[in-house]
Amino acid sequence: MNLVIVESPAKAKTINKYLGPDFKVLASYGHVRDLPSKDGSVLPDEDFAMSWEVDAKASKRLSEIAEAAKGSDRVILATDPDREGEAISWHVLEILNKKKAVKNAEVQRVTFNAITKAAVLEAMANPRQIDMELVEAYLARRALDYLVGFNLSPVLWRKLPGARSAGRVQSVALRIVVDREMEIEKFKAQEYWSVEADLAADSPPFTARLVKHDGKRVQRLDIVSEAMATAAREAIAAGDFTIRSVEKKPVKRSPAPPFTTSTLQQEAARKLGFTAQRTMQAAQKLYEGVDDTGGLITYMRTDGVYVTPEGIAQAREVVAGRFGPAYVPSEPRYYKAKAKNAQEAHEAIRPTNITRAPETLRLDGDLQRLYELIWKRMVASQMESARLDRTSVDIETPDGRTGLRATGQVVAFDGFIAVYEEGRDEKQKGAE
Repeated sequence: MNLVIVESPAKAKTINKYLGPDFKVLASYGHVRDLPSKDGSVLPDEDFAMSWEVDAKASKRLSEIAEAAKGSDRVILATDPDREGEAISWHVLEILNKKKAVKNAEVQRVTFNAITKAAVLEAMANPRQIDMELVEAYLARRALDYLVGFNLSPVLWRKLPGARSAGRVQSVALRIVVDREMEIEKFKAQEYWSVEADLAADSPPFTARLVKHDGKRVQRLDIVSEAMATAAREAIAAGDFTIRSVEKKPVKRSPAPPFTTSTLQQEAARKLGFTAQRTMQAAQKLYEGVDDTGGLITYMRTDGVYVTPEGIAQAREVVAGRFGPAYVPSEPRYYKAKAKNAQEAHEAIRPTNITRAPETLRLDGDLQRLYELIWKRMVASQMESARLDRTSVDIETPDGRTGLRATGQVVAFDGFIAVYEEGRDEKQKGAE
């Protein structure tokens, strides 16, 4: 018998179905122990020794896991593929060792970025040991949480009654807010006016902005009073304008990369009105799978924009089938995260099976909408660039003292826009 330990019961049910009768899959229900909130849980003078306390709700589940481990030939720790998941596996193993439940069992660690049969079976075929560097990173984080929060929070409660807590994250966030507020206070407001004109020629009406007044070029902050704006408006009203030049040039727009955790939260807020918490709750359910669908998306906590060759091939196949060969780039698109500290340990967030289109699924409201957003973003990331014709028209009076400029663009080839047009995400380095 092989015992597999995962975090959630929904995941346990799906994985058990993939692995068959020789495997028993149990859930830890997340973290199983933590530092008690009392003095002495972390001792800096004793090499940061840490005292752990088993969660009351987890105690019964851990007893069940230990009992199952005693009768198993192999114990497989299959918690999430991130730092917290590695820590949960470490905690579970520490408890099993204390209970002497794995004396005769081989202990292995496996991770999978998607809950599909292929991904799970591949992970089982390539086990490893617990990554102690990840565990130590977790321990350092928890020690900081405790040492900073345990000492600062009482001070905060005394000075600001009703405040929640202070800690490693809150302290940095407060510093960012304070620095930004100081910048705002130093800012000196400057009045400026913009002047635009509604024009009509042998075309529909259009709007042009003032770019020259009294023979001088007008920059954004040059008109600093209502009197100057009024004088410019009167000059336009009295002028007899002719077109001096028309410049037309093609431009390209490339698609954005597939989602990371932060860009998914940003775009779900803009397009769906979701809070970050609502987005991540829906993404967690899509990752774990609904009913018998298996995992619908890859792991949703990632700062990487990498996609496997199989995922890219699926996306290009979908694009060719739905839109035709003109929408498929000659070469696949590969993306890199711009953030210097991006670890990119995990693949970007994408559907586990890109050929499974949103309209073929019948999910609950939030899940359906979020899956559609993720699917469209992934498909668009492997589509041809949009081609636009951008036109600038310069219009002047005969004496050249007053000038206007109108700009506009039309879509010559929609490319990825046929599927998805992104909002303003955090800046990413474009496709190579």
